[in-house]
Amino acid sequence: MKALDSAVVVGVIGAGAMGAGIAQVAAQAGHLVFLYDNREGAAQAAIDGIQRQLTRLVEKGKFTAEEVAAIVARLQPAAALSDFAGCGLVLEAIVENLDVKRGLLEQLESICSADCILATNTSSLSVTSLGAGRQRPQRIVGMHFFNPAPVMKLVEVVSGLETDNAVADCVFATAKAWGKQPVSARSTPGFIVNRVARPFYAESLRLLQEQAADCATLDAVMRDGGGFRMGAFELTDMIGHDVNYAVTHSVFDGYYGDFRFQPSLMQKELVDAGLLGRKSGRGFYSYSENAVKPEPQSVSVSGDPVPGCVALGDSGVLSPLLSRLADAGVMLSSESSSDDGVLRIGSATVALTDGRMACQRAGEEGLHNLVLVDLALDYGKATRLAVSRAHNTSDEALQQVADCFARADIRISEISDVPGLVVMRTVAMLANEGADTVLHGVASAADVDTAMRAGVNYPRGPLQWADQLGLPAVLTTLEHLQQASGEDRYRPSLLLRRLALQGGSFHA
Repeated sequence: MKALDSAVVVGVIGAGAMGAGIAQVAAQAGHLVFLYDNREGAAQAAIDGIQRQLTRLVEKGKFTAEEVAAIVARLQPAAALSDFAGCGLVLEAIVENLDVKRGLLEQLESICSADCILATNTSSLSVTSLGAGRQRPQRIVGMHFFNPAPVMKLVEVVSGLETDNAVADCVFATAKAWGKQPVSARSTPGFIVNRVARPFYAESLRLLQEQAADCATLDAVMRDGGGFRMGAFELTDMIGHDVNYAVTHSVFDGYYGDFRFQPSLMQKELVDAGLLGRKSGRGFYSYSENAVKPEPQSVSVSGDPVPGCVALGDSGVLSPLLSRLADAGVMLSSESSSDDGVLRIGSATVALTDGRMACQRAGEEGLHNLVLVDLALDYGKATRLAVSRAHNTSDEALQQVADCFARADIRISEISDVPGLVVMRTVAMLANEGADTVLHGVASAADVDTAMRAGVNYPRGPLQWADQLGLPAVLTTLEHLQQASGEDRYRPSLLLRRLALQGGSFHA
């Protein structure tokens, strides 16, 4: 299906930040855009704001003055909904309320031509429900932009039960022509991003509740080891806890109370107290004028001679870490062994977490002075790794690991002996939710990964990450998490289990 021609007039309803951003995107793509808001003067004020923003970009060399003038000339305030009679696409970005949106769509049906596409920017409401009872539900489709719309690349094109495939294909092609990265999704709670992203917040909140470490340390591990731009506590403070908690609750309710999406009591307390993050001046962190952000906890470096490192068997995922240690001058040797992936650093036994607690693994495998190390996006570049140790691991052994890693400019943060550590636990759960999204026909594996990279800036798509880590390792981690916690929230996806047993991958 072809994209809408730039000669097609586009209507946008709602002149808030999202609606104004969408109008700007469409105007930049060459469309005449009518912008409507029921607040008097709001549409013109939004257009004036767009002009100011674009003028600043002229000063930075992003646009010419002539280009800005042409874009702004294509933005017209609409006096009434009747002005949308000649539009080929009308997109609503109003309050997230099912009844209000349905009422608007009913009005548009009597105004717009039969072939006009009616799109909704809803982030959580059912597109099927929005189309129910309409004269032509086949032309109603989700076109979910991410804020700020002119900057964020992702658009989720969401089909309701009766959405015509040709309509969805046209909107997909149009979003692409507008310079976006569209993905296709079926209308289910959370679509792709708001569903798959829940574990990113939930696991850090759980770790905090389990007293694994403080907020600053958990955030630093996710940034400096996991490669995420922000940790969960920084990000929820920025989003606003009222908003983030409401989305989690919506997905939880939408899936009939599935405990994979269970909201956090700790976050509920913040919402109840009005501690909503940056916008209220305090959330997990304080944003007062003189506030000092807490530093992450790190194991100090002793300055003693750095012990050598012995790699037993195949180092697997940890191979880049060994190369980095060797390049930093750590004496490295190897021994053939059935204990693949195990390292000896001084008196310490070091291994990548597999979802078991260190005390459990040490007892089951007879490992002395066991220190478990977390997953990293890139062991060749990570600057911080989380570690945990068994209850009988000596301080000396942990110190030897810290000194060795410090030689390669890697700091370690010790967290309590929790299953799966931080990055591994989070990535396994993100991949698991992505797998179920594919299993249930909501989206393809490629679109899941694209959505998470382009929509929330993940450093790697969760399913691609699972493929690189190895699906059996992800499955094992989840099984150990489920065993340790006794909770259904960690149950492995049927698709993940099947592919792991078959030796397959999500991107075959």
